[in-house]
Amino acid sequence: MRYCLLFVCCCLFACATTQPTTSAQPATQESIAAKTAKMQAFPGFFNFYWDEKAGEIWLEIDQFDTEFLYVNSLSAGVGSNDIGLDRGQLGQERVVKFIRSGPRVLLLQPNYGFRAETDNEAERQAVEEAFAKSVIWGFKAEVSEGSKVLVNFTDFLMRDAHGVADRLRNTGQGSYRLDASRSACYLPRTKNFPQNSEFEVLLTFTGDPQGRYVRQVVPSPDAITVRQHHSFVQLPDDNYRPRKMDVRSGFFGMSYYDFATPISQPIVKRFINRHRLEKKDPMAALSEAVEPIVYYLDPGTPEPIRSALLEGASWWNQAFEAAGYKDAFQVKMLPPDADPMDVRYNLIQWVHRSTRGWSYGGSVTDPRTGEIIKGKVTLGSLRVRQDFLIAQGLIIPYENGTRAAPELEQMALARLRQLSAHEVGHTLGLAHNFAASVNNRASVMTTPIPTCC
Repeated sequence: MRYCLLFVCCCLFACATTQPTTSAQPATQESIAAKTAKMQAFPGFFNFYWDEKAGEIWLEIDQFDTEFLYVNSLSAGVGSNDIGLDRGQLGQERVVKFIRSGPRVLLLQPNYGFRAETDNEAERQAVEEAFAKSVIWGFKAEVSEGSKVLVNFTDFLMRDAHGVADRLRNTGQGSYRLDASRSACYLPRTKNFPQNSEFEVLLTFTGDPQGRYVRQVVPSPDAITVRQHHSFVQLPDDNYRPRKMDVRSGFFGMSYYDFATPISQPIVKRFINRHRLEKKDPMAALSEAVEPIVYYLDPGTPEPIRSALLEGASWWNQAFEAAGYKDAFQVKMLPPDADPMDVRYNLIQWVHRSTRGWSYGGSVTDPRTGEIIKGKVTLGSLRVRQDFLIAQGLIIPYENGTRAAPELEQMALARLRQLSAHEVGHTLGLAHNFAASVNNRASVMTTPIPTCC
């Protein structure tokens, strides 16, 4: 009898402990609003939040399987032409999209190098599955709310996306690695807009300095601190019409394999890189543009260099006018409230280095079509001084102990106007014009001796 009572008590206890204490009220999940209540909100293209206490950025993702452009760049550089990590240097642009599987969120880069441009979905799928994609990063959905999730975005930002450590090693400056304890988010350049989200971080690389270049420009060569920038940008609409590449055109281009091409046609398709430009009046011989191409000059450029760069870059309006566009190419000073790293601004940037270095023109392009989204000119500040020294060497101005004639500076500024036009030309998609000089034709896209770029 005693054993039976003991058995009954055990059964009753087991039943009591298995009953849910809140069977009528299931557990509720924390909302995004609750999670971010004490954080600073940045509404925009992708809403994000700054947690001041933890020093973290949280990203709200509400766009899954929707492609956008991801661009990384270097906003504050090292200052050595030989190392090649310049202020404002563009990195890589990639078409990406967020995909989700349970609590896992992946940033996926599709493979636009291989396509099948056809209405046959199975044919497109065959090509898509034949070539690898790239998952750029993986996140955990810390909060899920319907079709939206909240992820900790900090680790994605706080990485060497620009390859600074690799560049330092490859140029023989030493072996460096990212030091997380000396790195942080950089709020002054972290902003949000309706069509683009901008993030910036301050990164410190520590190591054993071995090269002389890094010792020339870094105050403590065992700790190199730079700033890297990340941009999430809405892709352009489908109204842009790619223009086929012709090697005689002198344009840079992009290419991809199209496996839906007829056997009799080349499988590789090539298109030029160019800005989008449309006439307000397509039937007019000369018409204003629907949206002009505007380049902005770095306000850190001093006079008289500023005026020379503005004038030289504006020469391109003559070419657009000859093509039937009125005031379609404009050059202005960068507004005080504009961020030079913002992908919406075509920029002519004045970059300082410890030694005379190259000037160059690059661009952010849509990898799908070749459309130029941002033109970016980098002009080395010591270039004009080199031209002035060349002029001094040609005429020996100090032979009689007199001051240099003003013509020396005028010549240096004239070459700077040409350089401004030349590098802007690269950002418009034009390569060097090696045929101009040998055919007795003038072109700002030629490479004149002795100073070139």
